[in-house]
Amino acid sequence: MADSTPMHRTSTPVEEFIAANDPDGSLATLDGVITAALPGATRVLWQGVFWGGTEQSIIGYGATVQPRPRGRSVEWFLVGLARQQNYLSLYVNAAEDGAYLSKAYGKRLGRTKVGSASISFASAAALDLEVLDELVRHAGRVAEWT
Repeated sequence: MADSTPMHRTSTPVEEFIAANDPDGSLATLDGVITAALPGATRVLWQGVFWGGTEQSIIGYGATVQPRPRGRSVEWFLVGLARQQNYLSLYVNAAEDGAYLSKAYGKRLGRTKVGSASISFASAAALDLEVLDELVRHAGRVAEWT
């Protein structure tokens, strides 16, 4: 796991991270859907202390700049995927008409818990993967990313 440094890009290959942290195949399944929905997007493993204070490892897709309410903007990812202790998290840093897309798609995805820009769920089997594809493609259309 990451040390106590702030979230940062790593050189760890995403495939290596998935292979070591994917007991049920959910990360590989979701990685395939997200990668197909964002062709050409960067795909990087981020590790460190997340804004909430917990250490995280997040697969980030698409480089973007995330404005912060207090302080300067930060380099971040458009879509992120993380395995937590008891669930998975999807982070969608895209909004339309002032509302995060996670709010619009969260309940359509299946058995989820929806935050502002995050969606938590038990496994890939809990999600409608066609709706996930639609969400990620929508994020790719409305946000600036590389």
